[in-house]
Amino acid sequence: MSAGRGECGGGYSVPVKNGFEVSTVNVNGLRAAARKDPGFLGWLSATGADVVCLQETRAERDQLAAEVVAPPGWHVVLAPAAAKGRAGVAVYSRVEPEGTRVGFGAAEFEDSGRYVEVDLGPVTVASLYLPSGDVGTPRQEEKERFMEAFLPYLVKRREEVESRGRELLVCGDWNIAHREADLRNWRANRRSSGFLPHERAWMSRVFDEAGYVDVMRSLMPDREGPYSWWTYRGRAFDNDAGWRIDYQVATPGLAARAEWARVERAAEHAQRWSDHAPVTVRYRTR
Repeated sequence: MSAGRGECGGGYSVPVKNGFEVSTVNVNGLRAAARKDPGFLGWLSATGADVVCLQETRAERDQLAAEVVAPPGWHVVLAPAAAKGRAGVAVYSRVEPEGTRVGFGAAEFEDSGRYVEVDLGPVTVASLYLPSGDVGTPRQEEKERFMEAFLPYLVKRREEVESRGRELLVCGDWNIAHREADLRNWRANRRSSGFLPHERAWMSRVFDEAGYVDVMRSLMPDREGPYSWWTYRGRAFDNDAGWRIDYQVATPGLAARAEWARVERAAEHAQRWSDHAPVTVRYRTR
């Protein structure tokens, strides 16, 4: 695991607020999302979030325009993949992180652009892009190796942060719909990657064994969705035939302070700037 300071200068300060908002979104290519109108930059300028986690940025720092990599009022930590044009995660925060960590100690995924943590006051926020799979292919094998390595890290990391009186929030594209309520057409996808029985069981272990909380589901236990990803094929978005695969997964102390959550679904197909929509949660400070 690599460690270092945040990538922007300036002193660290915590704004005096009663709460804070966190958003997470898979941008499906940050350069493309920023070029669209409306697009990522318009959304970022309007958001009330204090922290924004991005996945699938697919860009190096020198490939991004200044208004994307250094927008006014934001500190940006990028963790691109060593494989050009793949994966990539980032965290935008309104205050400078006290520390950053890239990767989670698994050598295979150290430079894969799939995990980064930042320390912000008493909360560590992570951006996760868990690999997508394809049944019967090396992509599925990679996904399952990632899952096997990542769960022990989550167990260990929770113990570490809580022993220091801190909280951990893992935001991102987990690429697994946990329950039938998290996938509109679940019957037709029972043999599809992202809804395989052992993948769903692994998500249950994150919550039941590792002790984390699915924040959105804790606030909305009895409803279907709300979905956060819709394929561009057909009329999936118009029919809300989506998947809920973008999560904010928190240690119990932080999850108990969640006030509300929403998926920022575009009003219409033409206004989409990614095949995912931002998932936003507001937390009480204490």
